[in-house]
Amino acid sequence: MSQPRIVIVGSGWAGFYLAEFLSTTVYSVTIVSPRRTSAYTPLLASAACGLFNFYLAEEPVRSKTRKCRYIKANVVGVDFDSRTVHCLPAFEDDDDEISHENFELEYDYLILAPGCVPNTFNTPGVAENALFMKNVSDAMALRKLLFDLLEKASLPNCPVERKKELLHVAIVGGGPTGVEITAELNDLAHKELNDLYPEVARYLSISIYDVAPNILGSYDQKLYEYANAELLRRGIGIETNTHIEKVDKYTLYIKEKGRVPYGMLLWSTGNKAVPLVTSLDVRKTEKGVVRILTDDHLRVFKSRKSDEIYDNVYALGDAADIEGNSLPTTAEVAVQKAKYLVNFFNSRGTAKPSSVPFTYTEKQLVSYIGSHDGVIAGRGDKDGWTGRSAWLAWRSGSVMWTRSWRNRIAILLTWILNAIFGTEIAKM
Repeated sequence: MSQPRIVIVGSGWAGFYLAEFLSTTVYSVTIVSPRRTSAYTPLLASAACGLFNFYLAEEPVRSKTRKCRYIKANVVGVDFDSRTVHCLPAFEDDDDEISHENFELEYDYLILAPGCVPNTFNTPGVAENALFMKNVSDAMALRKLLFDLLEKASLPNCPVERKKELLHVAIVGGGPTGVEITAELNDLAHKELNDLYPEVARYLSISIYDVAPNILGSYDQKLYEYANAELLRRGIGIETNTHIEKVDKYTLYIKEKGRVPYGMLLWSTGNKAVPLVTSLDVRKTEKGVVRILTDDHLRVFKSRKSDEIYDNVYALGDAADIEGNSLPTTAEVAVQKAKYLVNFFNSRGTAKPSSVPFTYTEKQLVSYIGSHDGVIAGRGDKDGWTGRSAWLAWRSGSVMWTRSWRNRIAILLTWILNAIFGTEIAKM
């Protein structure tokens, strides 16, 4: 008897967890994704700033111990009636004919977890000139550009005003990701870069721009006001209620301020749906980011007007939400949903198959704001807190995101060596 075929779309937090833990003795598991690695997104800023090597911030989908099939492709459509997904190989700048030939995969169960892409809000010039922070290649690009800018500013014929422009890091988006990148870069600027580039490090400046009235708006007022005050005290510029009208290679054009030169632009303003999600004829959210709607067993609704579901199609991760129980697009939510589906599928055919609906266990929101300081949101009757203990909670939580004990030990050893000898970022 042949194994039931499970096709997983996406290799992010949800898709990768499913591929790792679904029983391959019971199911034939295939994962389709344009990326052959799964990034640990909370670790990307730290890796970019040299706290550990890049390979520790991602995990390969292919593994000797992971008996699933991987296909490097984008899913461009789904035929729910014939239980078929339509795929296109994901090879950029490749003129080989086979790299452009569509193919199909049949499934018995389909799990949609394609994730999202950065939302530029159609701001002219952003896609061409900004850096994002979604995967390890983004973190590598950040570090390379940072050192290129430092070397340019160190040239003997570079005037002071140009040094300041080259070393202005503009970060658009004051949410946790934008603030944590700011914190890591500011720590780097006041430690290693002062020693490596003593002539120009003092010219490096960081600014956060956000359309919202405050940064870290998902936290309580007391916490985001604390974070705002501490970042300002450390010399970081914070410009809220600002609107970016367009971007070119070296300049932001801000409605409220006019022309603002920069050397590096990081865009961290949220997500939007991938083309697959917008094209599917299923029930989806009508406000905010377009997401596939599911019931509380993570099964996909057929249409907006009907309460019928596809009993063999599931959706989770940033691309999906539960009807009547909206949850944020975080790694924690994605992993908890993935654990739920793993338990559901792996228990089928056993004496006690799982049939309970999904319930989310809320975890405390933690953000790093630099200089061994952080903020932790309160939960229930408990107030949030700040300071070194919040930083330690954030740092230890970052380590636990990695699923490999080998990686965890390697990160801890790197931190110990950094504490003793300093960060060897120039060698990385």
